[in-house]
Amino acid sequence: MLSNILPIWALFIGIAMITLGNGLQGTLLGVRASLEGFPTTTTGLVMSCYYAGFLLGSIYTPRFVVKVGHIRVFAALASLASAAVLIHSLFPDPLVWGLARLVAGTSFAGMFVVAESWLNGRSTNEIRGKILSIYMTIQYAGFIGGQFLLNLASPEGYSLFILISVLLSLALVPILITAVPAPVLQEPEHVGLRDLWRISPLGVFTGVNVGIAHGAIWGMGAVFAQGTGRTVTEISIFMATFVLGGFLFQWPLGIISDRMDRKRLIAIASWSAVLLATMCLFSVFELSTLIFVFGGISLPLYSLALAYTNDHLSQDQMVAASSSMVLIYGLGALLGPALASILMSVLGSWGFFLIQILAHMAVGLFALYYLAREPELRHADHSAFVSVPFRSSPMAAVLNPEAHESDLPSSPAERENEDQIIP
Repeated sequence: MLSNILPIWALFIGIAMITLGNGLQGTLLGVRASLEGFPTTTTGLVMSCYYAGFLLGSIYTPRFVVKVGHIRVFAALASLASAAVLIHSLFPDPLVWGLARLVAGTSFAGMFVVAESWLNGRSTNEIRGKILSIYMTIQYAGFIGGQFLLNLASPEGYSLFILISVLLSLALVPILITAVPAPVLQEPEHVGLRDLWRISPLGVFTGVNVGIAHGAIWGMGAVFAQGTGRTVTEISIFMATFVLGGFLFQWPLGIISDRMDRKRLIAIASWSAVLLATMCLFSVFELSTLIFVFGGISLPLYSLALAYTNDHLSQDQMVAASSSMVLIYGLGALLGPALASILMSVLGSWGFFLIQILAHMAVGLFALYYLAREPELRHADHSAFVSVPFRSSPMAAVLNPEAHESDLPSSPAERENEDQIIP
């Protein structure tokens, strides 16, 4: 295994630098927007621009990679992202910030596409699942670490913006000096959204609503934390605690989902998230504990929705459908900050948790409807649960080992004979 990882060490280091900078940037901008006196609704719209750019980058980057190659595209996008970060500090204007967030979202999505497709090209079927696990761990660790970088300097100055720019520049170094040849990228065909809805309405509905919930957290979590009187250190802990819960709960929930009907688990997780968000709203317990468990329940819901959708797909549809699912999630995330900011403007900072309640309740009700309408899926009919990194691009789906291993059983009957459960 080590011999397979060593040749792609540069990619992992580059990804770590990217996620550190991305994690710090999102929280820093939320705090700085409040310090600059941006209205809450304006901040929500500005933060939503990132997800608009993320969708653009996810869609168009593969086309540029095919034309000019991985390294040139990665270098160009890292430079754009670095410049966009510095523009925030130079021109604290909502319109300028919105455009800069659009560029940043496009750039980060594109860098993830390049890195993930490169990892996929260097992975064999035997180690692809392990590579995905390492990649997911780096993403979580990078985002958590980025939160604590917020404490290195005052968010009112330029230092943290410069630090993000430095991290993005450093991400270029290992990529540019690596001797590992880049793979040839082939864009996966897309399964149309209408077709995906016909195949798995619950998967699509869950994806978009979870996107709304998570987009609100990434975009407005720091604004909420600052609005409730938290210090910079407490804001970083608040955001990191949410992600840490998601990281630690992914695998246990994934194992459970491989052993029970996923509609039922989606319903249980959604209503549990509603309960926890309600408890946060009314401060029933200490908020850090609640947000840790809430993150642990909410963040894996996208992976559960993807796994449930894969249960209804053939092997050759999975990569294309996963790409469409990420776009669906991104559309929800595009709406999340704007919707959260409206509720927070009307109801105060605690309106932040109301959007979480509404989004997860919608999923819970839809899941209960499908539980009553459809029979439970047999244990042997399950596809494998794959923990998908949050804020990822459609190319992450290509790392799904089920989408590549041609020797896996392709039909429910064959899977039942093989009794293949991959936790």
